[in-house]
Amino acid sequence: MALEMRDTCERCTTAALPPDAAALICSYECTFCVPCGEAMRGVCPNCGGELVARPRRPVEA
Repeated sequence: MALEMRDTCERCTTAALPPDAAALICSYECTFCVPCGEAMRGVCPNCGGELVARPRRPVEA
């Protein structure tokens, strides 16, 4: 099962999050930009879980 790589922040909805960008994610794949994740003190507002660094995928040429 592959990780769903969402392309926008779920909080501000304006931050673009391509697969190679820094982002934060919870175990349910809720995805946030780093500034929003820091503002939420590393806690997912949807499930209360910990937000951790999302793995990055290389950009295809």
